Amino acid sequence: MSSPVPASVRMTPERTDSSTRLVLVRHGEAACHLRGVVGGPGGCTGLSELGVQQAQSLRRRLEETGELSGASALYASVLTRAVQTASVIGPAVGSGMLGIVEDSQLCELHPGDADGLSWEEFRLTYGEPDWDVDPDTPVAPGGESWTGFVARAAEALSSLARRHRGEEAVVVCHAGVIEAAMLRFLPVDGSRRRLGLRTSYVSLTEFELTGPDVEGTQSGDWRLLRYNDAAHLPG
Repeated sequence: MSSPVPASVRMTPERTDSSTRLVLVRHGEAACHLRGVVGGPGGCTGLSELGVQQAQSLRRRLEETGELSGASALYASVLTRAVQTASVIGPAVGSGMLGIVEDSQLCELHPGDADGLSWEEFRLTYGEPDWDVDPDTPVAPGGESWTGFVARAAEALSSLARRHRGEEAVVVCHAGVIEAAMLRFLPVDGSRRRLGLRTSYVSLTEFELTGPDVEGTQSGDWRLLRYNDAAHLPG
């Protein structure tokens, strides 16, 4: 049995009529991570057995607390590990009958030709880009750079916020997407290339947007309400 959900996580801050909430959920543990494989569209084979259990733990929490019952939309990246996580928690999100909207713009960094390789093969074939020195270097032929990934992922989230103005949307995505949101939506030192966050599997990170958000910019007032909330996981 999972431990009881602490009372402190049973309520989230009250949303004003004009504010928009994005709740970002990292997927559960992925089979490709256990196998040491680059998990793009070809390399991702879904959740591990533990990953399924983690997603089920989150669903039980959401059923108990009802904290995402006000959501009007459920999104997921097209990678199988994210879609499976969204499918598991879906009955506890919004009405419990929201369709999962899959969006490739919510994917982890596109690996290009590195997709499906073992990490050892990747390093031997392409080396590892030093994104702290040059964040514009693509990870592999046909793949994204860190700069390009952050811009793409942040704009995808900003677009969702515009689409769901005054609502709450749940987005099942990836650790990199969550870091991209931090870099673009919060007053982070512009000289920082990466934050090195250790975002837990099936954790909740929640942003609130108030004020105008103009297409192509993140000009609204973004506020971080919670990060890496994984109270439903053992330990």
